[in-house]
Amino acid sequence: MKEGPQYRAAAPGGRYDVFHTDCPARTVVDHVTSRWGIWVLISLRNNDLRFYELRESIQGISEKMLTQTLRALVQDGLVRREVAPTTPPQVSYGLTGFGRELGEPLKELFDRITRRLPPLDGGSAPDGVSVPDSGSWTAQSPLGQS
Repeated sequence: MKEGPQYRAAAPGGRYDVFHTDCPARTVVDHVTSRWGIWVLISLRNNDLRFYELRESIQGISEKMLTQTLRALVQDGLVRREVAPTTPPQVSYGLTGFGRELGEPLKELFDRITRRLPPLDGGSAPDGVSVPDSGSWTAQSPLGQS
């Protein structure tokens, strides 16, 4: 039998042990911290968006990946999917209460990161921050939206 904190069972009636391999919270964390999950939560933080609006707000995401990410986040209870009874149906996505709750620390994290980046006008970076030479910082980011 394997031992160690990752194989420790959660106490009955207690909190989940996130280090346990079978902990259901790990699945939610995996979806939130996936390559696209964070960007979907950040993009939806201010208002509901339709699929194409969401796709346009997240540069580089394919329709397939956006669909898969939305499906996972809806299943986890972070994002709600609303279908308007029109022809054709209009589908919009927004954050649930749980999604908003998780989105606040993400917003704070990204605000802290972007405050440490060099200004877009080419100024120097704050002390202790290394900036790649490739010019990979872009102005087109969901982070810049408030």
